[in-house]
This record gives sequence, C-alpha cells and structure tokens, in this order.
Amino acid sequence: MAVDDTGRLVEVGPADDLADSGRELVSAGGTAIAVFHHEGEFRAVDNRCPHMGFPLSEGSVEDGLLTCHWHHARFELACGDTFDPWADDVPTYPVERREGMVYVDPNPPRERPPAKRWADRLETGLEENLRLVIAKSSIGLLDAGVDYRDPMATTLRFGTRYREPGWSSGLTILGCLGNVMGDLTLEDRKRALYTGARHVASDCAGEAPNFDQPALRTTETGFDRLKTWFRDCIEVRDRDGAERCLRTAVAAGYGTDRLAELVVAAATDHPYLSTGHVLDFANKAFESIERVGDEHAADALASLVPPLATADRSDERSAWRRPVDLVALLEDVYGGDVGATDGLDELVAAGEGEVWEPTAEFRETLLGEDPDAIVDALAGAVRGGASSTALADAVVDAATKRVAQFGTANEFSDWNTVHHTFTYANAVRGFAGRTDAIETYRGVFDAAINVYLDRFLNTPPAPIPELGENDTGRDPEAVLSDLEETFDREGEVNEAGRLVCEFEDCGGDPADLRRSLGGALLRKDAGFHTIQNVEAAFATAGRADGDRERVPLVATARYMAAHFPTRREAEQTFTIASRLNRGESIHDG
Repeated sequence: MAVDDTGRLVEVGPADDLADSGRELVSAGGTAIAVFHHEGEFRAVDNRCPHMGFPLSEGSVEDGLLTCHWHHARFELACGDTFDPWADDVPTYPVERREGMVYVDPNPPRERPPAKRWADRLETGLEENLRLVIAKSSIGLLDAGVDYRDPMATTLRFGTRYREPGWSSGLTILGCLGNVMGDLTLEDRKRALYTGARHVASDCAGEAPNFDQPALRTTETGFDRLKTWFRDCIEVRDRDGAERCLRTAVAAGYGTDRLAELVVAAATDHPYLSTGHVLDFANKAFESIERVGDEHAADALASLVPPLATADRSDERSAWRRPVDLVALLEDVYGGDVGATDGLDELVAAGEGEVWEPTAEFRETLLGEDPDAIVDALAGAVRGGASSTALADAVVDAATKRVAQFGTANEFSDWNTVHHTFTYANAVRGFAGRTDAIETYRGVFDAAINVYLDRFLNTPPAPIPELGENDTGRDPEAVLSDLEETFDREGEVNEAGRLVCEFEDCGGDPADLRRSLGGALLRKDAGFHTIQNVEAAFATAGRADGDRERVPLVATARYMAAHFPTRREAEQTFTIASRLNRGESIHDG
C-alpha cells in the first residue's frame, strides 16, 4: 500500500490510467475502497455495499448514480446517500489529485460521531420498517458505548406515537427484552435491542399515527374522581374520555403507585381481559417507564387505553359461567358484582396486623379441582393477613407449575392457554409490587381461577425431577451444550426440562443457565409468546429460591423446546449486519 509523504493518503494510481479504466480497487488498512472516474471527477466509496456487502466495484455508474448489481440499490456517487433506504448509505472518502497521481484518504474525519449517526439510522429503520438498518443501528449504538436504555426509549416513543390502536405485542417484546438485558452477554444485548426494535417497527408499519387527547386543563380534580371517571370511560369503551383522565393524572404529578392504581382498577373491573394480554401490556408499560424514565409516562400509559377499551371480557365467556358460575364465586367475595371491592376491603381490614405464609396445603388447593375451595382459601388468606404481593407470589407459583407440567398429549395451541395464565399472574405480581390498591387482589383471584381452568392441561402432569435426582456428575457446560442442542430438534420438550434440572444438580450457576436460555431465544425466530414466557420465567426465578427457582426455568425450557426449531431469518440479518459493521468482506471481490 503506497502512501504519500504525509502518511495520510493512500495512492490509487496515475490519473490517466484511472480515467481510462473508469474504476480501481485499493486496500487501505483492511478496508477495500472503490475509486471511480465519472463525469471528469474522481470519487471513492467503501467497496462493500451497505446492504449485503456485495463489491460496488462491480456495479454500474451512470448519471451520477452508482448501482449495486446484487439488489439494485442506488447511491449518489459524490456523497454516498442511497435512493433506496433499505440499503443504507455507503461511506465515501476524499480523493486528491497531485502531479498526475490520484490519492484517497481512508480515515477522514466524520461529520457525525458514531452514536449520533446510528441513532439517526435507528429512527429511519423504525420509520420505514427496515430490518437490516435496525440491526446495524442496534449493533452500532452499543458498540459506540451507548446505554441500551437510550435506543429503547427511542423505540418506545416511536411505538406509542405511530400506532393508533395502542400498545401491542411489539412494545411488550421491547419491555420483556429490556428486563432480561442483565442476564445476557454484550452480543446478545445487541440481538435483544434489535429484536425489540424490529417488532415495534413491524407493529407500526402501515398503521395510522396516534393523535393525543390532551390532559384536562384543570388541576383541581382529585385522584378518586379521576379514577372513577377513568373506570367509567373504560366500562363504556370511551377511549377519548379515558385518555384525557389518564393524561390528567400524569400531568397532576401522581406517582407510580397512584397511576398503577388507576390502571389496575380498570384492568380488573372485568376478569382476565383478552386472555390476560391487557394486564400484561400494562405491566410492561410500567416496567418500560421505570427503565427509561418518567418523561415517557404520559404517552406510554395513554397507549394502554385502546386495548383496555376494546378488550374481551371473560365474565362474558361461557367457560367462566358454565358448568360452574365462577364469576358468581368471585362476586360473593368482591362484594356484590365483579367490579366491586367492598368485600375485599372487609377481608383486608380483618387481617390487619396478622402474619400470613402460604402452607403446602394452600399451594395444593390452588392446583386443585374445587373452585369453591380455591376461592375460600384465597379469601381466608386475605383475612389471615396475606398481602397482595405474597398472595400473588403463591398464584404465580401455581401458574408456573401448569407450564412446567404441561402434558404434551394436549393440542399444541394449549401451550398458550397455560402460558397466558402464567404471564397474567406475573403481571398481577408486578402491580402488587408497585401499588397497594385493593383492586390488585381481584387480579390475584382472577389468576387463580384461570389456574383452575387450566387443570386438565396437566393431565397427566409431566414430572418435575426432585432436587438432586439428576446429579450425573457431568460438567455443567456440557449439560448446557446439550440443552442448546435440544432446541435444534423437534420433540425434545421433556428432555429440555430434565437437562435444566441436571445442570443445577451438577452445580451449574443459574446465571449461566439464564444467559444460555436468553442467547438461544435470541438466535431463533422466537415469537411473541416465547419471548414473554422466557422473561416471565426469569422474573419468577429471580424472586424465588431452591425448588421454586428451578420450576420456572424448567417451565420455560420446555416451552422453548416446544416452539423450536425455527428458520432463524432474523439471526441471518443480524449476522450480516454484524459483519458489515465490523468491515468484513461478505462476498468475494
């Protein structure tokens, strides 16, 4: 590689020769640069097409445009800007002509620092639903040292602004993956950011943008009245009125506990809205706000109004009415109707000063076949001093076992039946941790009833090995390797659960197990429910110990194995983006 006397410029060759050939390829510090002579000017660009890395030196130049022959992406030759946003812009390099020779500067100062450039590109990727651009931006931002919360906030803001139907699976996936970032390697954090952002972009593609309803201009409305108005608006499916009430509560400066009370009250006025998705969406909205900052609260919470106002109500479903009127059982406890709380208030008052811990008998009752006994046990626990948090933990454990012991003879779609109860119970637990609102108890009762409804899906129950039962003495890393291989074969559901137990029995670190499961999740084309399931399992395991820590990881490993293998299209895009960002040559030339 010849350089000029400053050591800064790389020699391309005689100007006359380049003018005759029209193009030359030069290597500078491992970077291949294509130099063109066109319309009397010398231009230089990175030889790798930013779309898929095809050598641009094999492209065509006409009317100031460089066209890549691989996918026909077009670039303005002077500045590198693309006419085709899915391709991304190609870097250009300054060219100098001295004494009949042409030189190129392979390391010019860039106008924008990498963090700014990739932040702008992420915005473009979200706006135009460009997977490769989103992948390159996610990788570039974290490589530039940007905290993942910043692009997560950008994506959250985009998802709430450009989807008129409100919060949905994309933003939930973003929130789920934000929650598991601490369990992942740096490389998998890039995959997680990419996965969340691409799902949000896909959700928003083709949707109308959202136009806000403003907060009420008064500052004199008390919280209780706002809460009543909000619940009344949701009850009659009045989206505009509900949004104004909610934004008013945010503008009034009410804290997370009061805002959570507002939302959980409306979300539990009817049981198990939209198979649990609505409360799970709401929980993820609060978790996302807690992660990226309160300044996003108004828009994020307002985006919950459409799914709240349009939700399916389980008290209108036959499964909750026949052969046993489960709604009537709940109404007796709540105090008259499914949206009441007077009865719960009395139970809480009776338990004031009492200390409650779940017994083995209580846990067995939750997994039993008698709904009257389940409701009585829950009511007795509240009367005995059970907090909504402690009671929610017990119901989460029961819902976790339904997934862990799911019988594979059932229909495949029924995996999601037990899954929805599991994520709903976790959402209830999330709300119990941020507000002491009496309505949270309704979520606990609703979740427990759904655990009861799922009982046949554990017939017969898949066994969960006891602690120490699979202590084979093997190296835990070898066990992890076997576990990851199960996800590449169909029908390995029970083996995946057994390997989780073997890993822990052989002394494996649960953090390594979570890191492995998270990595496997992100390398597949995991669907919405699988991502939800893994995040909920990690959260449940993080609050538990001993056997109660093992069961959620067994549950999610079995769920993952049931839903894998996949085609890995998203991973292919991520791999291409990684190689392009590293400057690797993907195609010869």
